[in-house]
Amino acid sequence: MTALLTRTPGGVGPEPGRTRRPPSDREATLLGKPMPTDRLRALVVTLVLTAIGGFVRLQNLGFPTDKGTPVFDEKHYVPQAWQMLRNGGYEDNYGYELVVHPPLAKQLMAVGEWIFGYNGVGWRFSAAIAGTLIILLTIRIARRLTRSTLLGAIAGILVICDGVLHLQSRMGMLDIFIAVFVLAAFGCLLRDRDQVRERLAVAVREGWADESPFGPRLGFRWWRFGAGVMVGLATAVKWSGMYWVLAFGLLCLAFDVAARKAAGVPRPWMGVLRRDLAPALWGIGVISVLVYLSSWWAWFASETATDRHYMEIQNEAAGAFGFVPGALRSLIAYTFNVLDFHESLSTPAGDPHPWESKPWTWPMGLRPMLYYYESGGGTAAGCGETECVRATMLVGTPAMWWLALPVLGWGLWRSVFRSDWRYAAVLVGYFAGLLPWFVNLDRQMYFFYATPMAPFLVLGLTLVLGQVLGRARDGFERRGTGLLAVALYTGLVVANFVWLWPILNGDSITTEHWQSELWLPSWR
Repeated sequence: MTALLTRTPGGVGPEPGRTRRPPSDREATLLGKPMPTDRLRALVVTLVLTAIGGFVRLQNLGFPTDKGTPVFDEKHYVPQAWQMLRNGGYEDNYGYELVVHPPLAKQLMAVGEWIFGYNGVGWRFSAAIAGTLIILLTIRIARRLTRSTLLGAIAGILVICDGVLHLQSRMGMLDIFIAVFVLAAFGCLLRDRDQVRERLAVAVREGWADESPFGPRLGFRWWRFGAGVMVGLATAVKWSGMYWVLAFGLLCLAFDVAARKAAGVPRPWMGVLRRDLAPALWGIGVISVLVYLSSWWAWFASETATDRHYMEIQNEAAGAFGFVPGALRSLIAYTFNVLDFHESLSTPAGDPHPWESKPWTWPMGLRPMLYYYESGGGTAAGCGETECVRATMLVGTPAMWWLALPVLGWGLWRSVFRSDWRYAAVLVGYFAGLLPWFVNLDRQMYFFYATPMAPFLVLGLTLVLGQVLGRARDGFERRGTGLLAVALYTGLVVANFVWLWPILNGDSITTEHWQSELWLPSWR
């Protein structure tokens, strides 16, 4: 930047003709380590890895099916997406009362069905695109967290090779869409953090950062607004997106407190309460609600959508809420009915679902899920033997998932005792997807609920690998040893993913090979 930023009524802007002086210590603390300057190389790396990951996600996308019909929980959402395509965006199947989630993901799936038809490619195409976007976002976010294009590329390789994200990108289900929107919101928050610090650095440089004990106003923050839009879209996929609305709202405020402290604001906490709290409530809280409600546009515009006229049909009195439009009251009643369905979805005594799991098993992927299985001859044949197996199993790549607990422990230590904001931010994203499920352990839960946690596991691993790699100034021997260790680990992850490939993609394998893929008794 060659121009000096100056105070303006609308925020900060350039003042032409003046040369920027070297930053002070306080400015340097605010700005931190700069982003790498290899922007073109970083763009090429990002696009190449995203293209490779997209090919991996999209290959043979139409397999498997159940004689041309969806498999596993696709049977719920794929027909609903087809209804939406037929009806113009809403579901109306009253005889099949399993319309239990908001509409956005099913509307996105309907786009693929519109392009390719009602077949495996059609109902999985949008999920594959979402999974590919996760690769792109992870690379860019890891680069921003670590200020390293190399580590961004390594994160891209890891996210390509994660079994959970790979298979969920190839299923007509909802959770991959939550993952992409949550990750996008996280990326927006990181960019907002950097932008806030850049604005405060201008205030420090020009000497007006501490004119008020609460610090300066920071102007409109488009990246925070973008985060609100993204978590609203996540909630429009599944209501569990609300967990990240709260978590990222608090994370944003924590970033603001730290930034005002670094700028030397006399009363940073009060400054955040007075200057940042209300805009954050608007930019993340209110915006996410408005985005969520807008996802029901087709439902509001229809006359025959499920429970569209619930209040009128049930002859419910408006009471004190008569000022609320009837359609909105029907949506609220419909929502509470569905919430009651979810709350009562408990495991029957003595008859648990064969692939049910509880959240304490998710970090290490101790109880995966079998989505499809076929053995014998017929369509399962092709392994060179008379008895073959074709199966798809949702399993996290052990070379990554089995390190989850050490990575989480190290991240907590770094966050608490080294004030490493990068680990803290990643842990917020990870635990927002894990901890809320401990509230009601009686309800049925499954490993695919952990899908949005997977990108944050990759980011946590990348931060650890960055420490193993070391810094450029550590010397050739230290850096060389670190690079070798990182390369060996990355190769191990790739090899592990290749080993799991047959059971992630339904390739025909022998029964002996199938048994060798099941590493733990809990995988059977």
